[in-house]
Amino acid sequence: MLSSLLDLVLPLACGGCGAPATAWCRACARALNDPPATVRLRGDPGVPVWSLGTYAGPRRRAVIAAKERGRRDLAVPLGLAWAVAVSRLRRWGELAPGPTTVVPAPTRPRVARSRGGDPVTRAAHVGAGHDPSLAVHRLLVHTRGVRDSVGLSAAERHRNLAGRIRVREAGVPRTRQVLLVDDIVTTGATAAESIRVLRAAGFDPVGVLVLAHA
Repeated sequence: MLSSLLDLVLPLACGGCGAPATAWCRACARALNDPPATVRLRGDPGVPVWSLGTYAGPRRRAVIAAKERGRRDLAVPLGLAWAVAVSRLRRWGELAPGPTTVVPAPTRPRVARSRGGDPVTRAAHVGAGHDPSLAVHRLLVHTRGVRDSVGLSAAERHRNLAGRIRVREAGVPRTRQVLLVDDIVTTGATAAESIRVLRAAGFDPVGVLVLAHA
């Protein structure tokens, strides 16, 4: 009854294409199932960066809906896409088998609160639910002084983040390989600074996996 009433007020629509009566349609699921491919960034983080596709179509709409429109349910297809991508990367020999620490890219606390939580972390937990070898740890946090990156050039983004990401000690074993995950990568500034501080803290970051690249 309650679900039917909510559908009248907020009609269910696919987060990737807007198709009615479904949260995520089969066509968008196929689009999100593209194999991970290596992308080159202007700011080289020093590890492979794998993307599931360009920031367009269903991927773009899903990321926006999850971040800006409160579509928490989209963590399910996005997290599953990550789990499938990790499985493929292991099968191809790009990632080593065994326990892996999944570290969501940092986000500003105020932004996360305004979104009802961090959608990247939420999707990462869903992905880990499909693969018991994955453990999600929010090791990275922003320090004060980080500005909104919208409108900043590549050089400005790097200066904006330099020295403003730190590792939060959480008793995470440093013997495990670390995989950084994010929804979208553009210049690579966040990835590069995140990988730098993880290495400085004694972790072994082996790659970056994103849903889309722009």
